[in-house]
Amino acid sequence: MKLIKICCVLLIIFLPYNLSAEETEDTKPIYIEKLEVDQYSLDYTDTPFINQDKLASLLTNLKKRVYEAPTNAKIADDGRIISEKPGFTIDEDQFHIQFRETFYNHDAKGFHVPTQPIYPRVDKALLEEIRTNQLGSYVTYFKKGNKERSHNIALAAEAINNHVIFPGEVFSFNEVVGERTTNRGYKRAPVIVKGELSEGIGGGICQVSSTLFNAVDLKGIQIVERYAHSRSVPYVPPGRDATVSWWGPDFTFKNKYNQPVLIRAKAGNGKMMVRIFSSESAEHFTGNRR
Repeated sequence: MKLIKICCVLLIIFLPYNLSAEETEDTKPIYIEKLEVDQYSLDYTDTPFINQDKLASLLTNLKKRVYEAPTNAKIADDGRIISEKPGFTIDEDQFHIQFRETFYNHDAKGFHVPTQPIYPRVDKALLEEIRTNQLGSYVTYFKKGNKERSHNIALAAEAINNHVIFPGEVFSFNEVVGERTTNRGYKRAPVIVKGELSEGIGGGICQVSSTLFNAVDLKGIQIVERYAHSRSVPYVPPGRDATVSWWGPDFTFKNKYNQPVLIRAKAGNGKMMVRIFSSESAEHFTGNRR
């Protein structure tokens, strides 16, 4: 008897769930057979109870397996709007219902892991509405012959391009662009460190944040966090820069318009441009009733 129980425990550990013969590692939906469901009972008990710890572990693994992030709609370089794409995750409520129905029903065969869509925040209809009214813009220039720096600028510009900030939201440059590493495509280029010019991964990124700062310096935008370089930079007038660093300063601002704000950014041929758009009905929200 002891040997049988030990074997059952090992089976639970090494077989977290089974796939039907027609399915592969990348196909959906995932099918869990009755035999596998029965393995999630508590050991050393005559009454069938579900081992909640093992079930929670199973659910965590399945969520990682099933999850697919949604894709926001975006505006292509030629002006076309590329439609959004929903993502998927497990419907946890239905999963628990179907798991228990299968566990306590001796005649059950199994069940398909239930999923539900994750809808993107930005769809085609929203972009159509907020692409019409340009609120601000700014252009800076750089030496296109410096290929590493030009590459970094273009990469960061693409990261903020098509980003939508909803009313009341705070935009964080570091959060949106992410860490500047070689694994993410950034290269070594000149940067300013403690007032001295040196080289570092992601050199040139501050030109993107500075261009963005000047483009969003509007009545309906509240600058929350901005830091100047320790020495002047050639691409913006004195006092008009916004330095950023992954482990240091960030550039953040809050959308105080009554409509979402769209960032359009592009870098190439020695030119860095940021344009800010919203809908025709966009106005600075003061919080006062009219």
